[in-house]
Amino acid sequence: MPIVKPSLALLRSLSDEAVLRTLMDTPRLTRAELALATGLSKPTAAEAIRRLEEAGLVRDTGERTSGRGGVGTYYALSDKVGVALAVDVAPDAITAETVNPSGAVRHRVVEPLHRPATPQSVARRLRKAAEAALPGLDAESVRIAVVSAADPVDRATGALVHLPDAPFLLGAMSPAAVLQPMVSGPVLVDNDVNWAARAEREVRQQQRGTELNDFVYLHLGEGLGCAVITDAEVRRGHRGLAGEIAHILVPGSAGRAVPFIAVFAQLGLRHAGSTAIDVTTLRDKLTSPGGRQLARTLAAAVCGVLTAATALCDPQLIVIGGTWGTTQRMIEAIQRAFAQQLRTVPIQPALAADEPSLTGARTSAIAKLRTDIISRSAS
Repeated sequence: MPIVKPSLALLRSLSDEAVLRTLMDTPRLTRAELALATGLSKPTAAEAIRRLEEAGLVRDTGERTSGRGGVGTYYALSDKVGVALAVDVAPDAITAETVNPSGAVRHRVVEPLHRPATPQSVARRLRKAAEAALPGLDAESVRIAVVSAADPVDRATGALVHLPDAPFLLGAMSPAAVLQPMVSGPVLVDNDVNWAARAEREVRQQQRGTELNDFVYLHLGEGLGCAVITDAEVRRGHRGLAGEIAHILVPGSAGRAVPFIAVFAQLGLRHAGSTAIDVTTLRDKLTSPGGRQLARTLAAAVCGVLTAATALCDPQLIVIGGTWGTTQRMIEAIQRAFAQQLRTVPIQPALAADEPSLTGARTSAIAKLRTDIISRSAS
């Protein structure tokens, strides 16, 4: 069989990509340093730098090396490579961040939200937060936007969907329609629990070296949600509404089957006139003298959800996240209750605890921005 040699165009593309990825990880490097870091020869690295300069993706910083030997020129990514926008639409506030290809947050804006959150008010605040996070940047400079939203997201349109008993947005609105005029590329929207699950997978890979490809992420906070990850991908369902668990039938406080969300109404743990769970009261009661019984009641309901998820998804692990689900008393109660089921799976609290939804969206935005830059170098 004849040996097929790679084309010159392919070799050039690979060299250019190696230089770009290296400069994404290190702010500035000389030709010699780039050659060493990429494993390219000095002439090959120099040619790649020349091509990338002509393409407007790499620039001469104007800085020079000092000391003995020849003077070296420092190179960095050009400002023309652009930025990405990462947004978290949460019940209390919208957070918008501008990130560069190296992963640094250049601007961060937090815009408070007031309840009840209507589509009009959320759209207005979203636009304001995004504009403030992108000072002086035109749409061509903003290559992609990634949005996390505390509401179900229609997979086909990217619009937020208000389902019965959803505690946040009182109606439908489209973050993509709001942000698209500010962005030259796509606007990707998914719900907050799915982004938190992606962040959890990344954190476990980095901190523990664990390849977590099949797991269930259960969010127990002001709202209730679930993300299903199989073969390392979030399963969103036909409409994007997979994981909406509020109406799964579970054991109620009186022992009769009721929708999951109704358990909190039975226990007096929902805000008055709202479907949102009163997290402050719930956490206080968990630490009170009757906290153990409350934890057992809630754990029985949670296990109703987990039993269904285990039967349908066969996960290797169940991760519990959220503002009250990760308390030690709840984790232990859920672990004890679930251990009595016919099919059991290890249950652990989430490791990604600091803004997990925004972290997941930000990580995706950076990765997609990098991919966009590489694709432009090959065009």
